[in-house]
Amino acid sequence: MKTLKNKTIVIAAVVFAMGVWIGWVLFGDSSKLENDKHNHISKAADETIWTCSMHPQIRKNKPDKCPICGMDLIPLESEEGEIDLMAVGMSPTAMRLANVQTIVIGLSQPIKTIRLNGKVQIDERHLYTQASHIQGRIEKLMVDFTGEYVKKGQTIAYIYSPELVTAQEELFEAQKIKEAQPALFQSAKKKLKNWKLTDKQINQILQSDKAAEQFPIQANVSGYVTKKRVNLGDYIKLGQPIYEIADLSKIWVLFDVYESDMSWINKGDNIHYTIQSLPGESFKGTITYLDPVIDPKTRVAKARVEVSNTELKLKPEMFAGGIIETKIKSTGKKLIIPKTAVMWTGKRSVVYIKNTTAQGIMFTMREITLGPELDEGFIVESGLQEGDEIAVNGTFSIDAAAQLAGKPSMMNPEGGGAMTGHMHGNMSDTSMKSKPTRSNTW
Repeated sequence: MKTLKNKTIVIAAVVFAMGVWIGWVLFGDSSKLENDKHNHISKAADETIWTCSMHPQIRKNKPDKCPICGMDLIPLESEEGEIDLMAVGMSPTAMRLANVQTIVIGLSQPIKTIRLNGKVQIDERHLYTQASHIQGRIEKLMVDFTGEYVKKGQTIAYIYSPELVTAQEELFEAQKIKEAQPALFQSAKKKLKNWKLTDKQINQILQSDKAAEQFPIQANVSGYVTKKRVNLGDYIKLGQPIYEIADLSKIWVLFDVYESDMSWINKGDNIHYTIQSLPGESFKGTITYLDPVIDPKTRVAKARVEVSNTELKLKPEMFAGGIIETKIKSTGKKLIIPKTAVMWTGKRSVVYIKNTTAQGIMFTMREITLGPELDEGFIVESGLQEGDEIAVNGTFSIDAAAQLAGKPSMMNPEGGGAMTGHMHGNMSDTSMKSKPTRSNTW
């Protein structure tokens, strides 16, 4: 019995020892695992980023309240990864509904197309004033309407001049004593020459031996009469204009150049133009002169194109339309973006940059500096680089989405203050502690 009792004690001791060992293995490792798990959770909690669902630009490394609206910050889900809180997301469906279109910008040679309006005008260097070199009364007008063509030497009017009658009588008297006083005879002839009489006319007067009461006025140039300054019976003075005569074989086409386009147009530029009254025909010329002074009333300067008009197809006051393609005065290529891509607010010009990430399509507002304006776009001086993808259509829809999400937008470049339909400042503590759902995609 004593031996059996000893065996029982030994067995009990072994069982107890085994129990202790098994308990240590089970509960000791479990406690260690719990500690490791606790440490891992604590470490993860330290790495959690906390943000506001209404103002995602707020980011903190511990739980707190939003400094803008006072709502409890929520953890930024790990599956979201790195998200640009300044960008607004748009789903493909939203982009289609808003008709958002984008392009990748590149370098190109800036060319500006300038459209000008103008008129055909008389070449001032071929516009003449036909004046009377005799004082007297208009007895006959051989050209009595404007638009008539006259040739050089053609008689255009007859004038009665008492002074000329007296001068002819003096010539007759001087002729009688020219052998004795030749100087007096030459002086009388010279007096008539001062009235533009030719030697032939003077000889005719001497041969007729009778003073002419009407004297002819002959055209000094060939051309078209553009203005008639006198009427039949008018008394005119020496040097008074009778007609204005224009030679239309050479004319000008004068184009209006607005003040904003002055820097683009230079003397020597080629221009293609059309005449409104000559449909189907086109002309090419060169700017030979550019006004150095801008008209204070119209705020335009005149660009002149000289045209040979031997066939007289172009007539003064015809309307013309011209096109000049000119390159900017700079070396190398430039970044050019369409006008539809740019949004203005005050002095700022902004565009929206497209980025595709693991979370979807994101648009970020960027302020840029614009250079000269082109025909359909702008030169970008700074703010963009080659290869950037920008929105060129639907930019106002993107900007509206940014404003609703409290992201930087055209009117609010700093972001914040998302449109939520309620006032955060009047919310109770209970409503502020409710956990809303945050959305980064419109």
